[in-house]
Amino acid sequence: MLFRQDIEKREIETLDERACKSAYTRGRMFDEPKDEVRTEFQRDRDRIIHSKSFRRLMHKTQVFLAPEGDHFRTRLTHTLEVSQIARTIARALNYNEDLTEAIALGHDLGHTPFGHNGEEVLNKIHPGGFHHNVQSLRVVDVLEGSHHRVGCGMNLTAEVRDGIVNHTGPNDPFTLEGQIVHLADRIAYINHDIDDALRSGVIDFKDIPESSIELFGSSHRARINSLVIDVIKNSEGKDKICQSPAFKKEMDHLRKFMFANVYKNSQVKRDEDLNKVETVIRSLYEYYLDNPGLLPDDLREISERDGVAEAVKDYIAGMTDRFALSTYTDLFVPKGWK
Repeated sequence: MLFRQDIEKREIETLDERACKSAYTRGRMFDEPKDEVRTEFQRDRDRIIHSKSFRRLMHKTQVFLAPEGDHFRTRLTHTLEVSQIARTIARALNYNEDLTEAIALGHDLGHTPFGHNGEEVLNKIHPGGFHHNVQSLRVVDVLEGSHHRVGCGMNLTAEVRDGIVNHTGPNDPFTLEGQIVHLADRIAYINHDIDDALRSGVIDFKDIPESSIELFGSSHRARINSLVIDVIKNSEGKDKICQSPAFKKEMDHLRKFMFANVYKNSQVKRDEDLNKVETVIRSLYEYYLDNPGLLPDDLREISERDGVAEAVKDYIAGMTDRFALSTYTDLFVPKGWK
């Protein structure tokens, strides 16, 4: 039987010297007894998987609003793909897979309903703006948890919290495992969004830049494999996770293609749908600002501590697409007489 101390010792003896070892974590915000069999990073991963916010990801939009097919990605399947890619890279580089997995599974917990469109609306109407990576950190620090006290959150380790908030944006995570997730996130979404766009007919295979096909490969599997191997080869023995200059330049080019032809495509994001998203989120936001007493009990407590606007933002950001729509319908659509 392996106890926690055995796993910690094995990490110290076998992982790369640059890897983050769970025995040397910077710790948690609130002290708590250690687990008998699980390391600190394993516990963080488990707390995220068992959270309500993680379960709600299955009903949150990735790119396509209200897709009718069964095989389009959701925020949950995106998260799982990021985790798989990140763990592959971490294992090949001999870094800490448990830490990598925990960060990957938690990186999008703060995403709004209706994908980045919902994020843009909240960013526009909420004082101080809204960014999903910052909200993801707030989810694990404040909104979720098992400490039986509102505001204590999951009490995750500093390494996981840092990786979550810095998985996007200008700052690099301070662990190499966090940097792996940062790149794995981009590798995952660019490639699975191409897959969904091809399936939906928004783009045709011949539309994909030839230079990207030549460098990365012609299939979904080949592209991910090429990008992952490039990261591994160019990060080995270095103090930073990176791509080769050619791969980074081409992936940036492919990302620009996706923004121009998919993310901003009028078939995917029709103006009337975007207007509906804004109407739903803005209406709910304003309604609960005026009626904070109708917020759930835990969010009413948060409103007393952090302010009504913050609690309303937390409530709406945590909604799934269908819950936001059903709540809007209940509040604003007239009901027929029975």
